[in-house]
Amino acid sequence: MSSSTTTQPSVAAGPSAGRSAPGRRRVAVVGVALSDCGRVNEATPYALHAQAARRALADSGLDRSVIDGFASAGLGTLAPVEVAEYLGLRPTWVDSTSVGGATWEVMAAHAADAIAAGHANAVLLVYGSTARADIKARRRTSNLSFGARGPLQFEVPYGHTLVAKYAMAARRHMHEYGTTLEQLASVAVQARANAATNPDAMFRTPITVDEVLGGDMIADPFTKLHCCIRSDGGCAVLLAAEDYVPDTAKAPVWILGTGTSVSHTTMSEWEDFTVSPAAVSGRLAFERAGLRPADVDVAQIYDAFTYMTLVTLEDLGFCAKGEGGAFVEKGRLLRDGELPVNTDGGGLSACHPGMRGLFLIVEAVRQLRGGAGEGQVRKSGGRLPEVAVASGTGGWFCSSGTVLLGRG
Repeated sequence: MSSSTTTQPSVAAGPSAGRSAPGRRRVAVVGVALSDCGRVNEATPYALHAQAARRALADSGLDRSVIDGFASAGLGTLAPVEVAEYLGLRPTWVDSTSVGGATWEVMAAHAADAIAAGHANAVLLVYGSTARADIKARRRTSNLSFGARGPLQFEVPYGHTLVAKYAMAARRHMHEYGTTLEQLASVAVQARANAATNPDAMFRTPITVDEVLGGDMIADPFTKLHCCIRSDGGCAVLLAAEDYVPDTAKAPVWILGTGTSVSHTTMSEWEDFTVSPAAVSGRLAFERAGLRPADVDVAQIYDAFTYMTLVTLEDLGFCAKGEGGAFVEKGRLLRDGELPVNTDGGGLSACHPGMRGLFLIVEAVRQLRGGAGEGQVRKSGGRLPEVAVASGTGGWFCSSGTVLLGRG
């Protein structure tokens, strides 16, 4: 990351609407970027971190000297210390929270609180992984579980893999509410349709419900296309205090509200397989933002499996519990649908390098800015979306982080 003239924050602040309480600064996303994604054979995870970080900083128009906070997980023995050193940063605020795919929404919540309180001015969140390339090159094998220590020792020996846990939850929803395989498959079909307009998506060829249902069985009821792809890639998000906004290159996207929650580790401790921790993190985020699900124009939802999209939509309040199947089957998730979801194609079609949560924030910001190219969502009258939600899920519905973002 190159250095240039130090940029000092201007006195002017962000928009007055929704201003935080006295003594707490508003927080904006001021820079977002992807590294090279998809099939990246000639890069290390560290290189993808650096590439994404440089691009996000360039996107913000700020100088690297403003960064005094750093958040990273999943790489290095002492994450985020090793990655910060690789990037040439010496942060005074750090976060290495690791709760699976929801990590980045949880980190964004932590960073927003730190900036609002004055403990940091600008926090860089960055992620990079060569999960696909490493397996292809036989540098690692595919993960069947997260290990067999602690509480997991009572499940792993019996073949209860990560995908099997999600499959079991999906089957329970089908039993309780009559959700069908066709409805679950429609989630994958719509994700692929959204990916068709994303040049960075790994898979863009349209698929049908029959093709999803007829694929190789992975874990009943999930066939291959019910499951996320495996890719390489990285991304970065820069959050900053409102004081810096007048100096940024693009319009800010404000953090309106956040919520986090954890649920369980062992399946025996999960009270209801049909309710995810997003039911709590979503409620908190909406309450803190003073918004309702009806205010949301576009949603980015973690989709390692089709069931995750369906049940998270229920738990965030976009439809009642048990009505997710009917909600998703009518094309509502398409870019031009009633509630555009995973407009880049999501983990089912665009990219999924391991922990995808940060990609959700990147796409949400691009949509709110009007910078999503052919995949840009337009509401009635051609207007840009005003409010977006990014909801990440970790483990096997063990954790959730929800972030509401807005242009105003």
